[in-house]
Amino acid sequence: MHNDDDVNEASNAPSTDVSGKPVNVVERDLHDTSRETEGVDEAITPSSTRAKEQDAEKLSDKIADIERKVADGN
Repeated sequence: MHNDDDVNEASNAPSTDVSGKPVNVVERDLHDTSRETEGVDEAITPSSTRAKEQDAEKLSDKIADIERKVADGN
């Protein structure tokens, strides 16, 4: 029979590097500036409503600018 306590102890163990030394993965990830994960970070990290409103306003301005250019034939 499987003992759930063994599984819980293993999953709660601190992360270690290949040499067995403990690694603070949160601290490491905060300092990792990889562009690969930026999209995921932005998708799961909540941002303020004000920031979203500013982004929406910038997009609206860009759309209006493009529509003016199209209407002018440029």
